[in-house]
Amino acid sequence: MKKPVAFPLILIFSLFITSFSCSNNSSKSRKPVSTISVIPAKTNYVFGDKVSVRVQTKVRNGELETVKLFYNNQLIKESKEVDFTVDNIELKTLGSSSFSVEAVKTDGQKNTRSALVNVFSDQPAAKFTYQVINTFPHAKTHYTQGLEFVKNSLYEGTGEYGTSGIFKTKFENGSIEKSVMLDEKYFGEGITILNNKIYQLTYKNKKGFVYNLENLAVIDSFSFRSEEGWGLTNDGKNLIMSDGTHVLTWIDPENYSVVKTVQVANNRGLINYLNELEFVNGTIYANVYTTDMIVQIDPQNGKVISEINLAGIIDMYKNNTDKIDVLNGIAWNEKTGNLFVTGKYWPKLFEIKLVPSK
Repeated sequence: MKKPVAFPLILIFSLFITSFSCSNNSSKSRKPVSTISVIPAKTNYVFGDKVSVRVQTKVRNGELETVKLFYNNQLIKESKEVDFTVDNIELKTLGSSSFSVEAVKTDGQKNTRSALVNVFSDQPAAKFTYQVINTFPHAKTHYTQGLEFVKNSLYEGTGEYGTSGIFKTKFENGSIEKSVMLDEKYFGEGITILNNKIYQLTYKNKKGFVYNLENLAVIDSFSFRSEEGWGLTNDGKNLIMSDGTHVLTWIDPENYSVVKTVQVANNRGLINYLNELEFVNGTIYANVYTTDMIVQIDPQNGKVISEINLAGIIDMYKNNTDKIDVLNGIAWNEKTGNLFVTGKYWPKLFEIKLVPSK
């Protein structure tokens, strides 16, 4: 006759339950949990809108020490309350802005939560078309990535693997005075000229090069944080780069640290694919990649001031056999006071005046 097994099974089960209960002891300190409510709730907001933000925090055990509310990493309120509201917060950053909360208990347990809001420009962009003043030859082999005048000489940066370089040209006839080529492993991108130095980005290597303006000799190189390098200009003090998104990044040319970033938007949404850049009279002009559009940007806040439609500018100058790519290349000529524009593999460089759209 077999011995009964019920008692040992009950004992084992009881020990298991006891062990499980101990491992999930309610006395274990738990993190506080906060929720953020933006009022009024909208899909998109407008620059200058004022909102209220309500913060509610649950503390399951222990005591709350402090709750901090931040707007774009700037502290706007600190409280010991589990439920509070901050009114009249002005949304003054374009693009994706964030409200974040850090809740801390007296035992050191803490937790963070965040909420994102999209902010667009509060003003419609002025609309412009163009008038062609002059046309000049442009090398059809140049995959144009950067364009800039120094005095009356035109400097052009080109892309594609194996054909990337920098060219100093006489824009009147397109003749090349000096040039330097990148190693074939680099895909050249935007260029800018500051303090007698040429700065050039590369596409996916997170690396840039610095050249002596006089002889185009490489004198330095630098790294940047963005995944990709696209356009490059400067405001007389810092480099300004685009990376294919709606973000512009200011970079210190001495140590290549990030000074600030600005998100670009009009009154309809974010402007992505910002490409070749040119700083003109305190504003930034940018090609919008794959389009015939140039946008003029306020560098202080990222608002699009104007939109310039260059549709059709190359049409009468191209042949069916030409390998024409997109508009890309903006240069400001102080002598004429006009913009010069071209594109990748375009046979012409255009001097244009802006004309308000009817």
